[in-house]
Amino acid sequence: MKKPIPDLVLVNPGSRARIYQSLGKRLTAVENPVWAGLIATFVRAKGFSVEIVDAEADELTPEQIADRVASLSPVLVAIVVYGHQPSASTQNMTGASAAATAIKNAHPDVPLLMLGGHVASLPNRTLEDEACDFVSIDEGLHTIVDLLQAYKATNEPDLSRVQGLVYRDHGHPVRNEAALLVKDLDIEMPGVAWDLLPMTRYRAHNWHCFGDIEREPYAAIYTTLGCPYRCSFCCIQAPFKAGEHMMGLRSDANSYRFWSPARVVDEIDLLVNTYGVRNIKFADEMFVLNQRHVIAICDLLIERGYDLNIWAYARVDTVKDSMLEKLKRAGFNWLALGIEAADDRVLTDVDKRYEVHEVYDTVRRIKDAGINIIGNYIFGLPEDTPETMQRTLDLAIDLRCEFANFYSAMAYPGSPLYDEAIRRGWRLPEKWSGYSQHSVDTLPLPTRHIPAGEVLSFRDRAFHAYFTHEPYLRMVKDKFGEATVAHIREMTSHTLERNYSR
Repeated sequence: MKKPIPDLVLVNPGSRARIYQSLGKRLTAVENPVWAGLIATFVRAKGFSVEIVDAEADELTPEQIADRVASLSPVLVAIVVYGHQPSASTQNMTGASAAATAIKNAHPDVPLLMLGGHVASLPNRTLEDEACDFVSIDEGLHTIVDLLQAYKATNEPDLSRVQGLVYRDHGHPVRNEAALLVKDLDIEMPGVAWDLLPMTRYRAHNWHCFGDIEREPYAAIYTTLGCPYRCSFCCIQAPFKAGEHMMGLRSDANSYRFWSPARVVDEIDLLVNTYGVRNIKFADEMFVLNQRHVIAICDLLIERGYDLNIWAYARVDTVKDSMLEKLKRAGFNWLALGIEAADDRVLTDVDKRYEVHEVYDTVRRIKDAGINIIGNYIFGLPEDTPETMQRTLDLAIDLRCEFANFYSAMAYPGSPLYDEAIRRGWRLPEKWSGYSQHSVDTLPLPTRHIPAGEVLSFRDRAFHAYFTHEPYLRMVKDKFGEATVAHIREMTSHTLERNYSR
C-alpha cells in the first residue's frame, strides 16, 4: 500500500566523512537528530503529517536525499541544521548546503526552509548563500506550522504572516517578527518522534562504551532547553534569542526550559521497552544544574531498576555531593565536565568563574562516586599563550580523566566570541567545514598572543600526548581492560590532515 503524501519532510543532513575524516567511520557517534524528532512531534500535534530523512544515519549523498524528498513530494521541506552538540550546527552547514542544492535541482517547486542554531545566527547570509526559499530566525516550530497552514490554503501564500520567517521579496530579505518560545514542553513537544527514525542505525561514542559495552542501540534526548550561563565561546542560545526578545527577556538573560521528570522518564521507558536502548545521552547543554530536576529524574530511574549507561554534561561548580550517589544509582556512568583551561585569567576572560583547585575537588568527588569523567579542554581562548596552553595540558594529564576532548577555540556564529572576531578582523574559516575540530580545513581563532596555526598544532599534539601517556593507559587497562587500551591505541594511530597547522 502506497504511503500518503506527507505535509512536511524534515531533513537531517550528513557530512560525517568531511567533518571527522577517518575518525567518522567507526570512532564517532551516530546520533539521532533530536531537534528534528522534537519538531516532528510538535508539528504532528498541530494535525500535520511528517516524515524524517536522516541522511547522517542512512549515509545518503545529497543526490539520494533529493531522490527521497522527490519520492515523498511533500508540501514543505525543512533542513534542520543542528549537530551532536549546539556548536556543531555551523560545521553541519556543509552537508546542509549540499542537500539544499540537490533538493532544489531535483524538486525546484517544493518550498524549502532552513533552520537551526547557525541559521538563526546568520539568517540573511544563509538566505543569500543557500538554495533555500526562506530561513527561520528562531527555534522554527511556529515557522513550520505557519508555513504549512499557508501553503495548504493557497499556492501563493501571504508570507508576511509567518512567524520567525526571513524570505525574499523582489530580491530583498524581509524579516518577520519571531514567535514566542514554546512554554509547555510536556504538552506541546512531549518527546522525540522515534517511530520516524531508523533506530537501529544509531551508535554511542566510543568512550561511552569503554569496557566492551555494545554501542548499539543508542539514543539522545533533551530534558531541558537552553542554558543560564553565558560563556563567551558558546552559541547554545542562538535559536532561542529572538523568541526570548518577544517574551520580554533582557538581552543579558537566557531562557532555560524544562520537561517534567515524569515526562523525561516516560520517554526513557519507551526507549528501553520498545527499542531496547541502554546507552543514552542527555544532550542538555547543562543537565547537572537544577538539583530538584536532577534528583527527581534519578529517583524515577532508580525505581525502574533499568541497567542504563547514561552520560550528561556538568560544570565544575554545579556538581553537588547530594546528586552524585543518586546519579550513579540511576545509571549515569559518565559526566562531561567543561574544565576548559588551567589559567584563571584565561577562564575569567571567557566568563568561566571558578578556580583550578575546584577542578581537582570536583573530579575527585565524581570519581569517588564511581562515575567516569570526560574532561573537555579548549586551547586558543583569547588570553591563551603557549605557556597557558601547556598548563592546560599538564592539568589534563594530572587529572587523568577516563576520557578527554581537546578543542581549538572557534568563533561559532551566535557566540560572543564570533562578535569579537568580527570586530577585531580575525580570520575566520572560508568554508563552514572549517569550524569542525577534525576537518582538513579546520581553522581556529588566533589568540591575542599567538596565531591560529600554532593553536591547532598544539591541540593535535596534546591529543596524542594525553592518549599515549603510559600512566593514563595503565589506568584504562585496570579499569576497562586490555581491549579498551588497544582501541585507544588504534584511535591515536589516525593522523588528521590539516591545511593550517604549524
